[in-house]
Amino acid sequence: MKATATAATARPIDPHPQYTKALNFLMSHTDYEKMRVVRYNTTTFNLDRMRTLLKHLGNPHAKFKTAHIAGTKGKGSTCHMLASMLQSGGLKTGLYTSPHIVDMRERIRLNGEMVSHQELVELVKRIEPALKKMGSERPTFFEIFTAMAFCYFADQKVDIAVIETGMGGRLDSTNVISPEVCAITSISKDHMSVLGNSLTKIAEEKAGIFKKDVPAVTCIQDGEIANVLKRVAGTAKTPLQVVGQDIEFSYRFEITRPIGPHMRVCLTTESSRFEHLAVPLMGEHQAVNCGLALAMLDKLKQRGFTFDDSKALEGLAKVKIPGRLEVVSKDPHVIIDGAHNAASVQALFRGIGQHIPYDSMVVIFGCNCDKDIDGMLEQISLGADKVIFTRSRNNPKAADPLELSNIYTDRYGKMAQVAESFSHAMEIAERAITREDLVTVTGSFYLIGEAKQLFTDREAAKAN
Repeated sequence: MKATATAATARPIDPHPQYTKALNFLMSHTDYEKMRVVRYNTTTFNLDRMRTLLKHLGNPHAKFKTAHIAGTKGKGSTCHMLASMLQSGGLKTGLYTSPHIVDMRERIRLNGEMVSHQELVELVKRIEPALKKMGSERPTFFEIFTAMAFCYFADQKVDIAVIETGMGGRLDSTNVISPEVCAITSISKDHMSVLGNSLTKIAEEKAGIFKKDVPAVTCIQDGEIANVLKRVAGTAKTPLQVVGQDIEFSYRFEITRPIGPHMRVCLTTESSRFEHLAVPLMGEHQAVNCGLALAMLDKLKQRGFTFDDSKALEGLAKVKIPGRLEVVSKDPHVIIDGAHNAASVQALFRGIGQHIPYDSMVVIFGCNCDKDIDGMLEQISLGADKVIFTRSRNNPKAADPLELSNIYTDRYGKMAQVAESFSHAMEIAERAITREDLVTVTGSFYLIGEAKQLFTDREAAKAN
């Protein structure tokens, strides 16, 4: 009699075996997102290597128009808002962002839809011969994935692709494009071990995306940062405008019955008049990001792109972005946010205070060791009622939660708990809260990805 596998012992069938094989191939290449120590130089981040790879692929990046966005915080949100407006305005729109939260395909989107499993498999098959031609000059994971995105957008004949930088700007793999417009979002301390400890050095690297005669916009920045951006723009012969100074812009907070608490913005130029628009994302910082997206939309109009303003603004109203003040559970009440530097954590707590009522807040926090840990812990001490430090799985850059707890307790005299995994941290939090309390998961995209997956799995289990 033949033995049959029981439900307990049977291995789950992989619904996408070719896709899994493709992912394994991609992950076999150097991934600086997961390395504890990265040297920031033209050997590690090599644009010539990226150009060689793209040349072997037929220079796909030269076959479509682009908008390029760099910055420390808000660049992903700005990208999503701009892409949604362009799509709704009638343009076939690509979107390339990083990192992903749960599914790697989140990074490459066409008109809001993720690249399919099969399309990603085909992209990997296409890129393998180009990699072989490069011999010992092995591109990194991010270079390969960026090249795949460019191939996909060229194949799909997009009208425009919105491209987010990965790290920095000057040496970023995306900085081979010749965009129609650039933007620099808010700049603060992040990736200091790579980009440098000073805000001026970080700003200089971000401004490395400026190109001659390509219009650029930024938000109001701290004085030293603003001076650096102005200087680099002058050297690059980039026409740079500041939203809120050179471009008329204002925002306000209000509460209305139809949509509750939200921000509204107004932006006016010679060619556009955007008045009293509701910002689709929570938080004052998202109003600033929305202003940048609107300014970029206006610049594209001035560069010859045609679209219906009213339809574009319908696209703005529809924007929802995973991992930005996202409610992943209502019972218990849990939100996730990928705040990974001090300024972002501060903006997160301000946004929660404006938009989400609660009695007490438990913060589950875990971050990478190359972040501004001191700055983030200071903000947490000001906003959290209870803190649980943990770490994400399979992330060699994750800071030790016990060390985080010791620093937090020594510096601020507040008690904290430690959990070796997110699931354990969530168990601790659920024992400590009532229905009126809030659990906030933040610190790194790796951690919020685990949180999103856990609650997705819970919902699936309930459905079954």
